[in-house]
Amino acid sequence: MFELFLTHKNFLIQTLFSILLSLLFIFLKIPTFFLYGLYSYIHPDNLSNGVRAAIRRPESSDSGSGVPSKSNPELRKRGKTKEKLDFDESNAQIFRIKLDDAHLQSRMYSNEYRNSFTISFIAISCLFLQIYLNNGVEKSGFLESGIFVPVMLGIVGVSKLLILLARISFERSASRRLEKQLSVLCGILGVVLGNIGFAISYSLLDFNFGSIDGFGRFLISIIMGCLAGFLFMPATKNARSFWLGTDQLRSNLSMITCGWFGRAILYGNYLLMVLTVLLWINPFSEMLVNKNMGGNQIGNAERLLGNVGFSPSDFGRLRIWCLLSSSLFQVVALRPNLQMYLNEALLSWYQRLHASKVPDLEFSRAKVFLHNHYLCLVVLQFVAPPLLLLLFLGLSQVHVNSFDKYHVVCSLLPCSSFVKEVALFLAWWIIFLSAVYTSVTLMLFRRCNLYIS
Repeated sequence: MFELFLTHKNFLIQTLFSILLSLLFIFLKIPTFFLYGLYSYIHPDNLSNGVRAAIRRPESSDSGSGVPSKSNPELRKRGKTKEKLDFDESNAQIFRIKLDDAHLQSRMYSNEYRNSFTISFIAISCLFLQIYLNNGVEKSGFLESGIFVPVMLGIVGVSKLLILLARISFERSASRRLEKQLSVLCGILGVVLGNIGFAISYSLLDFNFGSIDGFGRFLISIIMGCLAGFLFMPATKNARSFWLGTDQLRSNLSMITCGWFGRAILYGNYLLMVLTVLLWINPFSEMLVNKNMGGNQIGNAERLLGNVGFSPSDFGRLRIWCLLSSSLFQVVALRPNLQMYLNEALLSWYQRLHASKVPDLEFSRAKVFLHNHYLCLVVLQFVAPPLLLLLFLGLSQVHVNSFDKYHVVCSLLPCSSFVKEVALFLAWWIIFLSAVYTSVTLMLFRRCNLYIS
């Protein structure tokens, strides 16, 4: 009995760890606590009695309403107008509320957000625990090494996130019809690029797909197309939040933009994404690798360039750490991104309130309602890309010798290549798509082809 325990020690540790972590997430409501303290807004039709508005239309210093007072002689002289403005300021007030569990439970996709958040973080924790347990010790058994639990949870987490992203992408009122059409177009382009990309990947990307056959490449291209389509709308929302949070509109409204800490997170997240993407592109990555460590006879220019680079092993670790840091930065940037999404509705209210003497606030009222209604849906769009990145990164770092005895999977694909190289490539593909979509959207904002209203 004791020998059986020692043989399956890692498997038992992984099982107990996942159960305890599940109970911790459920009873402490960590997914809800992750969003606690953010501010949402309500734009009612009429002002309720006894409720004080957080933001009001600017009023006159002498009167509580926007109409000139009859007791002031100066205002009485200037107050003669031929037309009377029919505008009730009580209908223009907006209220700010702090998010808690009661508010989140009434939103669409709230249960899906909690379940996917919990499963994904448990799978990520188990994957990194497996890396720690097998550090320097390799066991060939599928159960003996304990790899069954993290790989099973990782596959379940990836599948659940992809299914949720597919549902969100085609949600009826959550996005415009043009955005859905562009998502489908990006998915088709992703499949095409995946099919033709293996022929040129050796010269442009630092990935080795030599052991993957035609069926494996076709399957990878399908996954690439799905990710290209599903990540389009999350990346564009990320760009909108960046544009609004860093005050590129130059509105100077502290209630709408981020503070200095939030801006630092948004800038750092974007810059780290771009840097991580470049580390796998050969013209840039070759500049950072020391080619002269083996004593090869090369030219003076290449010798000078290679002497200032990393060793191949150190450069490989640097790329892994950059992927990990970028994914964690995206998780940290979830709160400022989500707050900017909610503040976008506040900006719409502010713009229409000051657009004319008798503003029409029906559009801003509808936008505030929709931003509240689809709150958890947008949270899933913000949190799914970094969670998928962490899951693929964890799957790429587990020891793959245990898969050689798993004949059901190994009969279809080469196990070592599929689990390690392909998982690492998909992690890079996710951050590549996010960087490209975000950069293109920001460029369109800068050229005034897109705007926030």
